[in-house]
Amino acid sequence: MSADVSTRGRLSFEGPDAASFLHALVTNDITGLAVGRGAYAAWLTPQGRMIADLRLLRTDTGVLAEVPAGLAADLQARFDQLIFAEDVRVSDMSASTRAVLAAGDAAAEVVASATGADPSEVNALPVLGHLAAGDFRVIRTDDTALPTFEVWAKISSEAIVLLDKGKIASELIFEALRIEAARPLFGVDMTTETIPLEAGLLDRAISQTKGCYVGQEVIVRILHRGGGRVVKHLMQLTFDSTVNTVPAAGTELFAADKAVGQITSAALGPSSGRVLALGYVHRDAATLGQVLRTSDGAEAVLTAFAS
Repeated sequence: MSADVSTRGRLSFEGPDAASFLHALVTNDITGLAVGRGAYAAWLTPQGRMIADLRLLRTDTGVLAEVPAGLAADLQARFDQLIFAEDVRVSDMSASTRAVLAAGDAAAEVVASATGADPSEVNALPVLGHLAAGDFRVIRTDDTALPTFEVWAKISSEAIVLLDKGKIASELIFEALRIEAARPLFGVDMTTETIPLEAGLLDRAISQTKGCYVGQEVIVRILHRGGGRVVKHLMQLTFDSTVNTVPAAGTELFAADKAVGQITSAALGPSSGRVLALGYVHRDAATLGQVLRTSDGAEAVLTAFAS
């Protein structure tokens, strides 16, 4: 199954200083990436709040970035303003390219056939590993718990047309698969008020060995002086099998009669057939197996921390 995800933004950082420029700004190690590898990272304010999350892909001429929907132009301008003596050029590729997400046991073969890439090389890609195949870039992602690949191509690409012809899913299905995998989405489960540790991004997006980056002082203070304690945690909730109504974002969550959080996104889980949600829960109630309820009495169990 596949779906068009072209609303996500795509930036290009070209030049010999591209990796070091980004490395000094974002939370993950970029200079340590080999060509053909990638990293997930956050760009923070000095107060440790998120400006955006990014997938950064090292190429032989620089770095490509996937950024949240609707933010590419603004981020391109903000990055450009931070360039001083560095030899790097930032451009927004979003309008001239498309992106299609393909997931499932046969996803690697479908993508390889459509793009002309070597099937064994596609299959062997690690998460955020990527390769060029003619005018296309194939990226392995962790959007879902299934084997998942994203293809970037020019607007006129015949390969994208081929992928579209096999489309049997909508973005709503991929949204449900995302929630089932407990993956937060910026603009939905994370905002500019979010500290990445609240959203479970420590292991995936934050290097604890690299040098300084914007907002590092706040992250280090929480991890080393505060024992990693944050006020709330983003968690996955699995509703009782009798619940068949998907709760709206903003629905409050209660432990006994005390409000302890609220839902940020929800869907019917494609694999489980149960209503699933992501939501922030106060740390005092954020325990796996904890039963919470909504104001209308629907019960849900905390089944995973977001990551």
